[in-house]
Amino acid sequence: MNDLATLGGELAQLAYALDTFYFLLMGAFVMWMAAGFAMLEAGLVRTKNTTTILTKNILLYSIASVMYLAIGYNLMYINDSWGGVIPDLGFLIGEENTADTVLAGGDDAPYYAGRSDFFFQVVFVATGMSIISGAVAERMKLFAFLAFSVIFTGFIYPIQGSWSWGGGFLSEAGFSDFAGSGIVHMCGAAAALAGVIVLGARKGKYGPNGQINAIPGANMPLATLGTFILWLGWFGFNGGSELKVSNVDESNAVAQVFLNTNMAAAGGAIAAALIAKILFGKADLSMTLNGALAGLVAITAEPLAPTAPLATMIGAIGGVLVVFSIIAFDRIKIDDPVGAISVHGVVGIWGLFAVLLSNGDATVSGQILGIVSIFGFTFIASLIVWGIIKVVMGIRVTEEEEYLGLDLVDCGNEAYPEFKRS
Repeated sequence: MNDLATLGGELAQLAYALDTFYFLLMGAFVMWMAAGFAMLEAGLVRTKNTTTILTKNILLYSIASVMYLAIGYNLMYINDSWGGVIPDLGFLIGEENTADTVLAGGDDAPYYAGRSDFFFQVVFVATGMSIISGAVAERMKLFAFLAFSVIFTGFIYPIQGSWSWGGGFLSEAGFSDFAGSGIVHMCGAAAALAGVIVLGARKGKYGPNGQINAIPGANMPLATLGTFILWLGWFGFNGGSELKVSNVDESNAVAQVFLNTNMAAAGGAIAAALIAKILFGKADLSMTLNGALAGLVAITAEPLAPTAPLATMIGAIGGVLVVFSIIAFDRIKIDDPVGAISVHGVVGIWGLFAVLLSNGDATVSGQILGIVSIFGFTFIASLIVWGIIKVVMGIRVTEEEEYLGLDLVDCGNEAYPEFKRS
């Protein structure tokens, strides 16, 4: 009996170690998405704004890490966080104290380290903030953006996240969002939309007679590289959300999530390319890239339950939607240089409804409640914060500074100093 108990304890420790390592590895994949967003945005803006884009992306990730540690994680997950005025700082700095529990086994035994959970969650909040960066590019003051990052990552994102992943009223209402089509992507898009409305369009984007003037990105190879990095990182985004891999059922589930994630992205890219060909008569690389990302966003709310063909279809519908959404936003003069609001917002909503195609536990009312609650709260809260920042420090650069480029204005150096600025 002692030998069996010892063997059981060793197996429990091995499963704990394996699941913790898997969780950390998937978190590292999601962290690598920060590089994907940086490259995608840098490729889709003009050369004179590239250094600022890169600066925003590394600083927003750093701010997200600090704010989520200090405040955000407590607001989102710690049950008694609402009881205090100021949440505890450094909640993860103590000992894990799980060794005895793991050795004993049982249903209540933790199956990964608490620190790995924090790391996996913090890279998600940084992803949500990265969505906003591209939408407000080329005309927002750098430090106005960073000021908003503090509030979004420390308060806005965690509060709405607590309603579902934190065990709040949306989870009680049956709202289902496996890896964050709404909680991460639609949330980031709602904040971005509020920012774009307060900020206004780039100079020269829209003409006096309603014409729409294209402002092409400066480096499409870089944008393509960024998309592939995001595609790779999404395996961590969705696969890690399965939370464990240490038994046969969970291993099979992770494999299905990886398969569906890949197929949805492929379906989105192909569908967007075909629609662009029909509408414009030519292949459009930027639409194809956004189609792949749209497929990934669409499948994120439920990447486990669908079959691979259904996942491909869900992604393809996302790819179609993103093309028409980008066109529609341009027509109402919502200037989004990278298409982030369409990719993450419009398609995020589709992804939440697509859950109903394969998840029998999800309900229409639960999904609608989640969409309205997350989007409504994030949009209104962000609109207020953007408005306060505008009054206190201003959010938009001057016309002259916009013409010169934000690299010189905010950072004092250019990404491509040997090139003529466009």
